[in-house]
Amino acid sequence: MRFTIGPIMQGKAQPFRNEEHSAIAKTPVTGPVRIGPLGLEGDEQADRVHHGGVDKAIHHYPHDHYAYWQSTLGNHPLLDQPGAFGENITTDGLTETALCLGDRLRLGSALVEVSQGRQPCWKLDHRFARKGIMAAIMTTARSGWYYRVIEPGVVREGDTLELVARVHEDWPVDRVFKLVLTGKAEHQGADMRAVMAFPALAATWRKRLAVLLDA
Repeated sequence: MRFTIGPIMQGKAQPFRNEEHSAIAKTPVTGPVRIGPLGLEGDEQADRVHHGGVDKAIHHYPHDHYAYWQSTLGNHPLLDQPGAFGENITTDGLTETALCLGDRLRLGSALVEVSQGRQPCWKLDHRFARKGIMAAIMTTARSGWYYRVIEPGVVREGDTLELVARVHEDWPVDRVFKLVLTGKAEHQGADMRAVMAFPALAATWRKRLAVLLDA
């Protein structure tokens, strides 16, 4: 599996709603960008409690989904270019159904690992000035995903994203997303315990599964 990386996107924390700040608005970067343990050099997160960190170092959103959103939202100006969902990178041809938890990929010269799907929040509704974006992501699992950085490196637009290792072929991102965010312990307890045992699963999602199982 090899894919061409689209524009590399970075964001700076700026006023977003009332007194809250966000770096969800990304702009393309020209030239190479260094990738470190916390993601792309120069990319910011205003809310470090819910965004960023080693398990959410890089956000990848499939450009494949833009057609769905255009059919749902119409010709929204945010969909005219990458970055509409606050993603750092995008590709064509790779979605949540084909990528699995724990997959390791060569991103430019860096090595990254899939840690979790992107859990949507109110900021997407506010960014698009439309209600229902978050809810639609929850029901369709068009979530995008996060990488943790295993080996630092450099990336630029046009570089290759290549799958180099897969350990959980039965657990694509969309399946994990649905289990963690909408699953029911009384029906899917065995699956929840299995996924919790995977070292690649982000710590916050591991805690969420533990809460569901203890409820």
